[in-house]
Amino acid sequence: MTSHKRKQFKLLQTEARLLIPLAAPILLAQLAQQTLAFTDTVMAGRVSATDLAGVAVGGSIWGPLFLFLYGVLLAITPMVAQLHGAGRTNETGPLVRRGIVVALPLVLIAILLLRNVEFVFTLMEVDPQIAAIATDYLKAISWGLPALAMFFLLRNLSEGLGLVRPSMIIGLASIPVNVAGNYVFIYGKLGMPAMGGVGCGWASAVSLWFMCICMLLTIWRVRRYDMTHFFDFAKKRGTEGATQIIRLGMPIGFALMIEASIFALIALFLSPLGALAVASHHITLNYSSLIFMIPLSISTAITIRVGHAIGKQRFDRARLVCSTGLLVNVSIALVTAILTVVFADNIAAIYTRDPQLITIAVSLLYLNALYQFSDAFQIGAAAALRGYKDTRVPLLMVIFSYWVVGLPLGYSLALTDLWGDPMGARGFWISLTIGLTIAAILLGSRLYKVGRWGQAVD
Repeated sequence: MTSHKRKQFKLLQTEARLLIPLAAPILLAQLAQQTLAFTDTVMAGRVSATDLAGVAVGGSIWGPLFLFLYGVLLAITPMVAQLHGAGRTNETGPLVRRGIVVALPLVLIAILLLRNVEFVFTLMEVDPQIAAIATDYLKAISWGLPALAMFFLLRNLSEGLGLVRPSMIIGLASIPVNVAGNYVFIYGKLGMPAMGGVGCGWASAVSLWFMCICMLLTIWRVRRYDMTHFFDFAKKRGTEGATQIIRLGMPIGFALMIEASIFALIALFLSPLGALAVASHHITLNYSSLIFMIPLSISTAITIRVGHAIGKQRFDRARLVCSTGLLVNVSIALVTAILTVVFADNIAAIYTRDPQLITIAVSLLYLNALYQFSDAFQIGAAAALRGYKDTRVPLLMVIFSYWVVGLPLGYSLALTDLWGDPMGARGFWISLTIGLTIAAILLGSRLYKVGRWGQAVD
């Protein structure tokens, strides 16, 4: 190994040592958040396959809206990171207060949509029993949306500053709250009626308010946040405001919603095939979402580190962060893919006792193992681009990969005889892997160009 290569390797090692400790608390916070969906799936599945399918179909509507709101407000993270890196931390609190103005109309629209979804289920010919559970589940969870938006804003403020432990602690604390809520609402305890899958929605709403209140108290009481001036309403905002949040956040929100809407449409397309088809897809998707938290957490750390570097005008450091983060993500995908293949039967058995459902889910988990490589790379590249404030071109790349290639190909493989016998859910997971691979190539190319320019893209 030449001296130049040794130097590069040491730089990668050093940056990895900075990224991983930053990502670890984010991972625990993300896993805690995803565990809410996991416990909903497991506890509803213990009631019946119909309740599980109802939660799955409801989640297919809730997921895209959740991710759109998350994506728009995710703009706060790189904006705070760049301000903090530039020594303008006192502007971050007023920036987040402007984020409330952006979030409020989005929350109101989302609540209206969640409470009027019956026509979607009728249009997609969803089984009436499944549709009834999904409808009431969505109405219940809509009560938690205002809390969710505020939690996202404050969490992104904290993470943009590099303070990642508070959201981890609060996320972990929310798990027993959600489990207890599920126990009470799903099975009818403490005088409550047994709601089945619908109870998951009420438990989730309670958990979201718990997280919001805890995060507000943290920002208010912990001195390290005083420098943000979040509660200093006399402090005027800086150069960054609602317009910049919308301009940066809307493409992120649409990109995440487009990705999630693919899974939503898949669940709806599969619903005429019966509860087994929907449930097997949901099991695989839920497991995939849990595994996805690892590269997602590394990617959030990439956004923070790139944002800090750009704020300090350290473009060489930003490129090093990108290279290291992508390498770490792909390495993690190799490990998780192997574990998925080896333990596929055990993973499926966690979710259900139905042997037929386990068999179908295992076949999808094998496909998911391959899917993880492209997924890890593309989320890392997209996160790095967010650190550069580059979101509009990546949105177009995501639209092409998922809507122009992925969904039409998946529909033809799964539900038509264009390529032979219809494959059902397997056809959609094959197309998802192909679409993600295209997205990874396009986003990686974009990152290479933006990194070579060496500046944030406004």
